[in-house]
Amino acid sequence: MKPSLPKGTRDFSPIETSQRRYIFETIRNAFELYGFQSLETPAMENLSTLTGKYGDEGDRLIFKIINSGDFLEDVRNQQADLNEPNKILPLISEKALRYDLTVPFARYVAMNKEKLAFPFKRYQMQPVWRADRPQKGRYREFWQCDADVVGSSSLLNEAELIQIYDRVFTSFGLPVRILINNRKVLSGLAEVIGEPERLIDITIAIDKLDKIGVEKVEQEMRDKGVSENAIIKLKPLFTISGGIQEKIAFLKDFLSDSEIGKKGIEELNELVNYFEGSDCMELQTSTLELDLTLARGLNYYTGTILEVKSRDVEFGSIGGGGRYDDLTGIFGLPGVPGVGISFGADRIYDVLMMQNLFPNSAISGSEVLFANFSQIDERKTLPLIQQMRNAGIKAEIYPEISKLKKQFEYAEKKGIPYLMIYGEDERAAQIVLTKELSTGKQLPVPISKLNFFQELFQ
Repeated sequence: MKPSLPKGTRDFSPIETSQRRYIFETIRNAFELYGFQSLETPAMENLSTLTGKYGDEGDRLIFKIINSGDFLEDVRNQQADLNEPNKILPLISEKALRYDLTVPFARYVAMNKEKLAFPFKRYQMQPVWRADRPQKGRYREFWQCDADVVGSSSLLNEAELIQIYDRVFTSFGLPVRILINNRKVLSGLAEVIGEPERLIDITIAIDKLDKIGVEKVEQEMRDKGVSENAIIKLKPLFTISGGIQEKIAFLKDFLSDSEIGKKGIEELNELVNYFEGSDCMELQTSTLELDLTLARGLNYYTGTILEVKSRDVEFGSIGGGGRYDDLTGIFGLPGVPGVGISFGADRIYDVLMMQNLFPNSAISGSEVLFANFSQIDERKTLPLIQQMRNAGIKAEIYPEISKLKKQFEYAEKKGIPYLMIYGEDERAAQIVLTKELSTGKQLPVPISKLNFFQELFQ
């Protein structure tokens, strides 16, 4: 049988793995600069922990894990009706692969509240799984890199999370648009158009605007029972332009009769003022934009919502997050406000590849290869290799006695930049003949300077 991968998953070669490590380490360094501590949770959670947290669409995308043993016997013993999935599912599956990192984090906080110092700032970098339809930029297994703060209502947290986005994407050389909105504003919009009970349906539809267009968004709202009059009232939202202050002015007028809407406007103003009123908060290469159609489909957001998109590549979002003041209450710990962001590492990898933005230093293979022509060469070379490794230089020797051509090909395929020869003549002269494969430049390096050989080629 021909080997294959499950749809929506990928292998990564050694070079690709090094490039991904560069992404993870850049993000990790930024998180730690802002005081976040690392946390890990299991790949699987109890199904009851995950269901009901992501909306109906999200629940359908959770990968369920079949119970071990004869679960069909359990179904028969319980005399369960096969036409009632809600009764069948607990008998077949009690666990699931995690859908995101935020809900497991909320579960962790609720279970460990006595041990934590609040505000608690954690970051988490692990894979998640979604039973989605695979397509460009959308995978069934992918990594998220999250940072969250729980136990604080201050909008300074949102401002610093925006700074982290800017710092990381500036490090990548990738200019981005950081889009902001507020769920209280969206609640206000639903209220003033006369459809407050359909907030979730409206936000789920609006969140697809850049994917399916205005007409299909409007049709989806109709299909969910949103009135034609309400849809007409929402139309200005889809076409409004201008800067942040112009859009806030529009909101003040549009939401003048909605208390929750006005609260959302206040929070947007306060957040924007961190960047407009302070040089130290100025963003380096990112632009901050107010997108009134940004909804973020997850049900648990309650305030600020964020999304990040590349300015140069049409590729969907490469980051997102928001405030979720009620999430830990689901697990018996009410009154703990929280806010967090996530980097979509797999999408970021794809964008950096498309833009050719990975530095050469992102490839972390061997830096030198010693040639091997005889047992004597091998024995005499090993002390030099150990000397270079002790100096932090990644070095290896070709493990078999072979012709030079074969060893050259090995170095080229692995992307090793230097080939070194330490044969009988070189030992007599106390040098190592060093060849830079990318240029063909060749240099005799004295053994006394071997630890600094790279400087000789600069």
